[in-house]
Amino acid sequence: MDTIIALSSGGLPSGVAVLRLSGPSSAEVLSSFGVTLPTARHAKLATLRDDAGRVIDEALILYFPAPHSFTGEDVIELQCHGSQAVVQKLLSLATSHKNVRLAEPGEFSQRAFENGKMDLTEVEGLGDLLDARTESQRELAMTRMRGGVSERVTTWRDQIINLLAEIEARLDFSDEGDVDDELPPKFAQDLNSLITNLEQALSGFSQGQIIKDGFRVALVGRPNVGKSTLLNALAKSDRAIVTDIPGTTRDVIDVEIDIKGQLFQIFDTAGIRQTEDQVELEGITRSYKAIEQAHLVIELIDGKTPEPQIYPRADWTLYTKSTETSGDSRETLSVSAKEGIGMTELLNKLHEITRNSKDSRETSLISHERDRQALEDSLFHLRAGVDLTKPLEFVAEDLRQATIPLSRLIGLVDAEQILDRLFAGFCIGK
Repeated sequence: MDTIIALSSGGLPSGVAVLRLSGPSSAEVLSSFGVTLPTARHAKLATLRDDAGRVIDEALILYFPAPHSFTGEDVIELQCHGSQAVVQKLLSLATSHKNVRLAEPGEFSQRAFENGKMDLTEVEGLGDLLDARTESQRELAMTRMRGGVSERVTTWRDQIINLLAEIEARLDFSDEGDVDDELPPKFAQDLNSLITNLEQALSGFSQGQIIKDGFRVALVGRPNVGKSTLLNALAKSDRAIVTDIPGTTRDVIDVEIDIKGQLFQIFDTAGIRQTEDQVELEGITRSYKAIEQAHLVIELIDGKTPEPQIYPRADWTLYTKSTETSGDSRETLSVSAKEGIGMTELLNKLHEITRNSKDSRETSLISHERDRQALEDSLFHLRAGVDLTKPLEFVAEDLRQATIPLSRLIGLVDAEQILDRLFAGFCIGK
């Protein structure tokens, strides 16, 4: 097997750069730098030299012997100075060895999966953690990476197998007299309880996606009511062009903001009005698409010269350019983005709506589309197995089929079908 090496830390130059080696030739590469293996899991300060004995750099060396390492192989980490020249020299010398090459994207994580150090959901959790931008995302990713999803999936799968064993015993040994022909009364109770557990987990999918991908908020309203000004104020940057000319916003503009640990995607939509401008009409069409995909729709109305609502299906009304509010059956707020008036209240309201919808991280573990599909497929077969009036052979097949989506979710079967897509999104050193 090849030994792989990569820069696992951030971009260069930097204060410190971490080079990671994994594979059977790791110790050989380290020896070629004139350094002996340190005690496992103890840092060692060493001078790295080239083949001619010239000093390359001084570095901290860490050694993680197989199988007790991230990849399950011998792993060595070199913590050197974050110089482009130093890193390139070390990579060049290391890859000059036979069977030592630069790692592919996600290859360290892939080896960890192949060596049984992580299952697929844990690898996905690692990817989510690397992408996490908010505290909620970090917490959800960490739970997934530490086996929160795989533990529950494994429990469900084991429960199905136990139920299947009850049926198999009657199919194989009922004629021997020591096994009852009839299934125990608890069988149906346990099967229905399992179905309820999967349904409850599946019900948390929407909330899990909100934590993972963000809570989508669409700002709608007539031209020049202050949508772009509000978007810029929320983003704390000039993302949208603001003018007095109606129809300035021709496309949907979105920004991501972190409100007390929750990611929000705010969409500034084109002003909705009657127009002959084909470009503006396309922008309005895209606005309606953004509205359909939003979790919350806020209609902005000019507080100084209020006009009738144009989007009755909006969830909130926001009166802009004014501190006065008018009667409205919807949630009503008033802001002046230019003056900063009402902005804190708006942010608090947005935080409150997501805080009230998430009761715990446990209900939000199902956050990937793969999770949803696996649970729905498993539930389909479990519900078919509830009918105990049909031959037990058919019920057994229903339960057997119900285990397959769960096995696939954690990578016990058909893992190759998603490995390339999964690891392609990882950075080189991970």
